Amino acid sequence: MIVPMKKVSLVVMEKSREASLEKLREAGVLHLEKRNVRSDALSKLLDRKAKVETALGILRSYSLDKKAAGKISADGGKQADAAGEGFSSSETINGEAPPDLVSRVLELGDEKKTLQEQLLVNAKERSRIEKWGNFDPRSFAEFAEKGIVLIPYELSPKAYESLPEGLILLGQDKAGLRVLSVGKDLPGESPWILPEHSLAEIDALIADIQDKLAGIENQLSALARQEASLELEQESLMERIEFETARAGMETVEDAPEEFTVSWITGFVPQDELGVLKRAAAENGWALMADDPGEDDNVPTKLKNNRLASLIRPLTDFLEVVPGYNEIDISGFFLFFFVIFFGMIFGDAGYGALILLAGIIGILKTARRGVPPILKLLLLLGLSNFTWGLLTCSWFGLKVAQIPAVLQGLSLPLISNVTADKSAFDQAIVQQNLMIFCFSLALLQLSIGHILAIAHDRSLKILGHIGSIAMLGGMYFIILSLIASNEARSIPMYPMAVYGFAGGFVLNFVFASYEGSIGRSILESLKNIISVILGIANVFSDIMSYIRLWAVGLAGAAIADTVDTMALQIGGTSGPVVAHFLVFILAVVLLVFGHGLNLVLNVLSVLVHGVRLNTLEFSGHVGLTWAGTAYKPFAKRIRSRE
Repeated sequence: MIVPMKKVSLVVMEKSREASLEKLREAGVLHLEKRNVRSDALSKLLDRKAKVETALGILRSYSLDKKAAGKISADGGKQADAAGEGFSSSETINGEAPPDLVSRVLELGDEKKTLQEQLLVNAKERSRIEKWGNFDPRSFAEFAEKGIVLIPYELSPKAYESLPEGLILLGQDKAGLRVLSVGKDLPGESPWILPEHSLAEIDALIADIQDKLAGIENQLSALARQEASLELEQESLMERIEFETARAGMETVEDAPEEFTVSWITGFVPQDELGVLKRAAAENGWALMADDPGEDDNVPTKLKNNRLASLIRPLTDFLEVVPGYNEIDISGFFLFFFVIFFGMIFGDAGYGALILLAGIIGILKTARRGVPPILKLLLLLGLSNFTWGLLTCSWFGLKVAQIPAVLQGLSLPLISNVTADKSAFDQAIVQQNLMIFCFSLALLQLSIGHILAIAHDRSLKILGHIGSIAMLGGMYFIILSLIASNEARSIPMYPMAVYGFAGGFVLNFVFASYEGSIGRSILESLKNIISVILGIANVFSDIMSYIRLWAVGLAGAAIADTVDTMALQIGGTSGPVVAHFLVFILAVVLLVFGHGLNLVLNVLSVLVHGVRLNTLEFSGHVGLTWAGTAYKPFAKRIRSRE
């Protein structure tokens, strides 16, 4: 559920503005109203934050573990030690990283970038002149002083043949010919530009640049040991920026005596935590006013769910989606259907067993200090995947004949591969059953969306939602007759489905835009008649979208089957014992890589398809736009580090 909020205004004495903000941050319950503010202190903090983030970005690619540290060369190690000398890896000074660490990293980063650009320029120049061989370009000027003017050219064979004789041919290849003209320019041709350095000199320059780059790499590798210091300063800067933003955003009463000047700040606090703020106000002598938020206020959203529904939080936090304050919290339904979608998309009991095992191991390792919600969610998803794979008799993409009879007997005949393996007729029936299940899930979830909207609304607009449910039900049976029918089993077009859809459309047309007047609601629908008509297609497409659960699961099963087939073909190779062993190792590598890749693809499929059905199709029927702002109170957040 979405926690009710109160809009709060706090008035403090101007002379104690900063002290009051510190006390307010200790209370840790007020979400500050967003303001666009400017101050010199804020500009400096933002500039420092940008530099720290840039330095962190550089060092993160050099994060050293023991193995990497051991690979530093002797010379590079000395340079690295010199670079890191004087920096403490575990301490900061006033929340900042060791002195000059950021500037040193940025300096090395700029130097590295400059050297890389020089290396690229020299590499291009070397590529341009290497076919001319190693010569001293200064010798051309020496010859010119003696009256011998040599002009180099690169010519195509056709151009060379058309020119008069007397040219000195130095060499040729597929790209063309290299010639010298003595004392005169060639008509219609541009001379080849002489380099500043010889090939040997360029090679020396390149080697010198590479040595310098190696030294910089080693220095940055050593400085990467200070990454934790920069991360701590980054967190400190975030808090200081938040504090300065709050300080600069406080409004002050003008034209009042200095000792009576007051400032105020506004924000939002959960209704059930208003008492915390009131106590802080009483203790610190603040004036406090609390009221219900206005319609135009950007009220943050704080969700309060039971332990089960809260398991979806790691996913929604990762996606950074939050319902609006006046919208509906669908966390429980999101979790319920997402778990089902996950199982259907992965669709393999073998994969489910691996996910379950990973979840159990993670939970056992973290049990003493508190199990993260992500591991509990992983356990639930693995259980869903395992159950669906068990019911469909899918085990690492193996063919039915390769699966033990005990596991075959545990499957559900209506959707089992065991049934589909009997004949083409049975396969068509199983596929039809799976499609019907997908469409039934669509009808159930989308109808729940409108039921939630009905519970949230208190006007005749609920009749529009009832009409939408009727349209969904009618379209469900129409789709079954059009899509799910096949040669094995035909589903007739039920007249009641068409009548139900038509009746639902009328209700939706009349009441979908209801705002106190049926006449205005109808007029609004007439104004948007094209969108209303397109809504019919949307109902069809929304239900059809759920067939992706079957299709994507089928694709994953096909990949798993292909991997198994390839491994089996490799394993069937004849030859000596050593060859058999090598082939066995190759087959194992192929199985691990192939199924590992399939697991990754399935994760991506869940994020694309499983999440989409919840955040787009389902949310659209609920009326949820995910336009909310997460509740983030003004509080201390720096983690303690050992």
